[in-house]
Amino acid sequence: MLDVLLVVLLVAVLLLSMGLAGVCVWFSRLLREAENRQRDRESVLERRIRELDRRLDAYLTGSVKMGEELQELRRVVAPLPDKLNQIEQRDPSSLSFTQAARLAGMGASVDELTQSCGLSQGEAELISKMQQARR
Repeated sequence: MLDVLLVVLLVAVLLLSMGLAGVCVWFSRLLREAENRQRDRESVLERRIRELDRRLDAYLTGSVKMGEELQELRRVVAPLPDKLNQIEQRDPSSLSFTQAARLAGMGASVDELTQSCGLSQGEAELISKMQQARR
């Protein structure tokens, strides 16, 4: 009878071991599936990070270019207040740029503008070209 009990216990332990092995295999399969899903998520995240990195580089490049253009504009605009003061302090007997523009609009030549308004050759050419561009 002891032999039968021992055999029954041995079979029970064997069945329990097989059940535990089956559960281990099942958990192993679940773990592999979870690892695969995690790898897929990491791959998606890596692609998104690379795309965001490219976008950031593009934004930074644009910002640098915009900064350079702003510096160039500052360089161009900086002397304008002094030039405006010079224009305002001109001899009041000479005709203003507005009057020269009107004359140029009526068809006055560059030479006529320099003689009648007291403008330099470059100023008269500039006003004449501006009037031509408006037409």
